[in-house]
Amino acid sequence: MQVAKDTVVTLHYRVTDPDGNMIDDGHNPLVYLHGGYDGIFTRIEEALQGKAVGEQLEVKLQPEDAFGEYDADLVRVESLAMFPENIQVGMQFERAAEDGDDEIIYTITDIEGDKVVVDGNHPLAGTALIFNCTVAEVRPATAEELTHGHVHGPEGHHHH
Repeated sequence: MQVAKDTVVTLHYRVTDPDGNMIDDGHNPLVYLHGGYDGIFTRIEEALQGKAVGEQLEVKLQPEDAFGEYDADLVRVESLAMFPENIQVGMQFERAAEDGDDEIIYTITDIEGDKVVVDGNHPLAGTALIFNCTVAEVRPATAEELTHGHVHGPEGHHHH
C-alpha cells in the first residue's frame, strides 16, 4: 500500500539541524493521518505522497516550513509580581495572542531581580531542519479516525 489521502502512516525518523546536531532521535515512531489533517509538516507530507513501505526520504525544511522564523517581538520582559512565587526558568504558560486569535505558549527564559524574561517563540523557531525517515507502515484510516481527523490506537490519540 502507498501513502495516500486518508491513510495512517508510521514513520521511523530522525531530525537534525544542518550541522548534523540531533534535534529528535525518533525514539518513538511518528504515526499520523495523511491527507491534510495537519499531523505533520506540509512539505514532509507532500514528499511522502505515493511512497511505499520501506522507502526512505530526506526533507530539508527551512524555518518557514517548520516552526517559523524567530520573532523578537515575542520576547518580553515582565514584572516578577505578575507570576506565582515558585516560578523557574523553563516553565511554560499560555497567554492569548494580542490579536485574540490564538493562544501563545511562553517559556520563562530568565529571572533576574524583579524581572522575568518570557519567550513566545517555539524553541526551534528560526532553525532549519533535516527530516530523515523510512516508511514503516501504511494502512487505511478507520471511519472514526477520519471523522476525528487524527490517528487512534496504540501509537495515536486515545481519548477526547
